[in-house]
Amino acid sequence: MDGLAIARRAKEALAEQTGFRPERVVGVAKNDTGWHVSVDVLELRRIPDSADVLATYLVDLDEEGNVVGYHRARRYLRGQVGEDGAA
Repeated sequence: MDGLAIARRAKEALAEQTGFRPERVVGVAKNDTGWHVSVDVLELRRIPDSADVLATYLVDLDEEGNVVGYHRARRYLRGQVGEDGAA
């Protein structure tokens, strides 16, 4: 499988397993045992949209595209700027 197919598979699997809506894939990397994909998901919709709670999940897949593990790496508000949440 190529990186694009792996990214799609990671988004689909994460949506199925967490019930959250994936927003975008923010990283894909191949390693010795498979793939590592970072996906931003919408965990809680708020008004205004800038107050939505999002999270970045790290998903590990094997060579065939099967999910072997995932975890939430961080949560943040949509309106936050920067890696550390600083504006």
